[in-house]
Amino acid sequence: MTAFDASLDRLIDDLIETLHAKKAIGLSAPQVNDQRQVLVTDLSDDGSAPQVYVNPEILSSARPGIVEESCLSVPGVVGNVVRATRVRVRARDRSGETFERDLAGMDAVCLQHEMDHFEGKLFVDRLSPIRRFLFRASAKAKARKRAVVPESCPESA
Repeated sequence: MTAFDASLDRLIDDLIETLHAKKAIGLSAPQVNDQRQVLVTDLSDDGSAPQVYVNPEILSSARPGIVEESCLSVPGVVGNVVRATRVRVRARDRSGETFERDLAGMDAVCLQHEMDHFEGKLFVDRLSPIRRFLFRASAKAKARKRAVVPESCPESA
């Protein structure tokens, strides 16, 4: 359970600021190394409609669809995953008030994507097996390429 205090307000403000700075549509606390179940979304064209969800839970979901996703945690990777395109969510706002909301389309998809981060999941974990294999192979190759091989130390005479 999250405490509704000044620390939570700072986290929410930081999440919203980072969301807008990165021109993203969703961001969750675990992405900034905070394990509280807090996420923000803003699907407006001008960043004027941030939505805050504290301790969200999906009450119902419907209409699965194939949607294209990307994530700040894996820059440059885009893939198609199956998500519900309609959800009913119960959460709390920054002051602790409980609300329920029906979300559809990208709002529903974004919420589910961000909630996955609470469990340590990335959208790439939802890719088809072959796409997941290709992603992991590519990531390993990039990691090997970035590895720095230290020069050997000259022996002292």
